[in-house]
Amino acid sequence: MSQFTDICRINVKGGDGGAGCMSFRREAFVPKGGPDGGDGGHGGDVVIQADAQLSSLIDYRFKHHFRAEAGTHGKGSRKDGADGKDLILKVPMGTVIRELDPTTMEPAYDLADLTHDGERVVVAPGGTGGLGNPHFVTSTRRAPAFAQKGEPAIEHWIELEMKLMADAALVGFPSVGKSSLIARMSAARPKIADYPFTTLVPNLGMVRAGEYSYVVADVPGLIEGAAEGKGLGHQFLRHVERTALILHVVDITGSYEGRDPLEDYRIINDELCRYASDLADRPQIVVANKCDASGVADRVQALKMAALEDGHEFFAVSALTGAGLQTLMLACGERVSELRRAIAEEQAAAPAFDEEKWERARKARDKRFRVLQEEPGAWRVTGTNLERMVVQTDWENEEAIIYLQHRMARMGVDDALIKAGCKNGDEVRILGYAFDFEGIDDDEDYEDDVEFIEFDVDDEELATEDSQPEVGEEDTDVLA
Repeated sequence: MSQFTDICRINVKGGDGGAGCMSFRREAFVPKGGPDGGDGGHGGDVVIQADAQLSSLIDYRFKHHFRAEAGTHGKGSRKDGADGKDLILKVPMGTVIRELDPTTMEPAYDLADLTHDGERVVVAPGGTGGLGNPHFVTSTRRAPAFAQKGEPAIEHWIELEMKLMADAALVGFPSVGKSSLIARMSAARPKIADYPFTTLVPNLGMVRAGEYSYVVADVPGLIEGAAEGKGLGHQFLRHVERTALILHVVDITGSYEGRDPLEDYRIINDELCRYASDLADRPQIVVANKCDASGVADRVQALKMAALEDGHEFFAVSALTGAGLQTLMLACGERVSELRRAIAEEQAAAPAFDEEKWERARKARDKRFRVLQEEPGAWRVTGTNLERMVVQTDWENEEAIIYLQHRMARMGVDDALIKAGCKNGDEVRILGYAFDFEGIDDDEDYEDDVEFIEFDVDDEELATEDSQPEVGEEDTDVLA
């Protein structure tokens, strides 16, 4: 029997970018050939893609680290390095992808929700290849003796959570006969026994009744307090969220504990509502199971009245004898068909899936940088794009450092530091590097007692060297 895995955590890292080349054309009878270094190749992306053929996350249960291919370095004669190949990780439809906080390892925010076959999202972009020295030619810098290093790709942890994509879900207390029902209704063969929590993982079954066919999920038993996670409630309830129809199964005999079926019905509905308020409005069919037992007529009638009062259809069945099951299956098929049409109309009216939505959100986050005072006279500047520029700089090359200072000034880093309260002579830290700040004129005012400040940067204009003003001697004092 294949294993079922519905949540896991993996570590992903795109490929590192290749370094740009610093080279000059050397050829007979061409004394001033000029710079001809090639660009480094971009690192490959780690991409997660939904696949309708998969039913669990078992591929990620034992392997947790995934790396894309790195780009190669540029060479002379304007030969660019090759881009690294993307690494595509396939997951079942209905998988939610979340970024994990590196400190607490708790989910920080959603990266994507893949609900259709073929949908994909980049979860670990590859590093940008460094530019070769021809990119840094200006009217005053005719022979740049530097190139950019390749950008190291970011490594981080993400969480994959699969929520079943079934048409209907069987829910109820443990041992009410859900597994017996799905075994009767479909070809599914779950484990069946007379003790609670026999079912610990969801089972899927394809039901065919008349002209209808649909998928039913057997969700492990819920108990009171499931909405707060009691009895693994959260792990089980997540699989109800995506189903269009709830089949609420009630043991009309009260099970071996002698529970009140009507009370069971109220408790489960309350737990569904508390877990996700929209589940209270989800179409529901109430199924009274074990109606072949003697002396249950009054209980059946009481439960039926309660279900009808709540606006739910009601069926009395027996998973043991099969009584009433065909009628239930046909009614479910008809209801699922109606819900599918409604969902299809809703999806047709909704905007088409935007595969670049999550990528745009990531780029917007990358543009921000933050200024934080770590201690008196010492400031830390953080930000993805800013740090990318720093790691791509050759710190053994004075020209490269001057170019970095110029770009940081254009991004507004100096202005941000001044606004936060940084003074001349204060230490500014970026990654593992530190500078003395010398960006304030003597007659400028600045603010004190600011703990941190965050900025959005529109750095599209920094994408090409042509759009930047030339670097002269006056640019060297941005951060000395």
